[in-house]
Amino acid sequence: MVQAVAILARILVALSALALLSFPARAADLSARDVAARLVAATAARPLDLAGHDLTRLDLSGLDFKAARLSGANLFGADLSGANLAGADLSRALLDRITMVSARFDRADLTEASLLRPSGSAHLVGAPDEAATFTGARLVRAKVFGRFHRADLTGADLTDATLAPFGRTGFIEHIWRTEFLAARLDGARLVRADLGHVLFAFATLKGADLSGARLVDADLTGADLTGADLSGADLTNADLTGADLSGARLTGVVGLDKARGWDKARNTAAAVR
Repeated sequence: MVQAVAILARILVALSALALLSFPARAADLSARDVAARLVAATAARPLDLAGHDLTRLDLSGLDFKAARLSGANLFGADLSGANLAGADLSRALLDRITMVSARFDRADLTEASLLRPSGSAHLVGAPDEAATFTGARLVRAKVFGRFHRADLTGADLTDATLAPFGRTGFIEHIWRTEFLAARLDGARLVRADLGHVLFAFATLKGADLSGARLVDADLTGADLTGADLSGADLTNADLTGADLSGARLTGVVGLDKARGWDKARNTAAAVR
């Protein structure tokens, strides 16, 4: 009974935080038409500078941001469906609750950005053509939480990023978690990243650098030996405590002998080595 009350209390705290997030204190200081008009005039040599602007809940779908400067911008709840933010400066930007269906963030700088609970699909499991792309993007020290099904993060840098739930991003563990179902993270840097409870089922992390990463209770499983593919990945000093490795492909993994928590990981005998 006491434990149930404690869990309920944590749920109420988290829901209260979400309620506050759902009602930003300020309205956008530009309209979607203003942004579109300024983007028309922008060039590669003179990118649009929207640093620090409040773009809350604007419909910016389909726009080409031409590597705009959006550092520190508030894009809470904005619709970025089909938008091209490749090469944009989104460092320290607030991207919580955005709609990112088919959006491109390739080579964008999302250092210390907040990307919590984005909408990436109209369905429970996103279709391939709906997935956002973050190839080569920089997400160093970013806070990332939500569903990123089939997303492409090939070569992305998530060094020191936080993808874990409650206590680190503000969401309750076991009830919600970050999901990279069938996502691509080949060659990505996840050095010291907090990946606690993250779902990597059917994802590919070939050659990824997971040295020092926290994979506590992460799900690396899949059906018929098609779990997460970590072929050639670096797991030196990674913490695998409680991680489910059933079907995970660990062929050629570097530093597995130096990984922590292997004796406490689940289904290690069912991993492919």
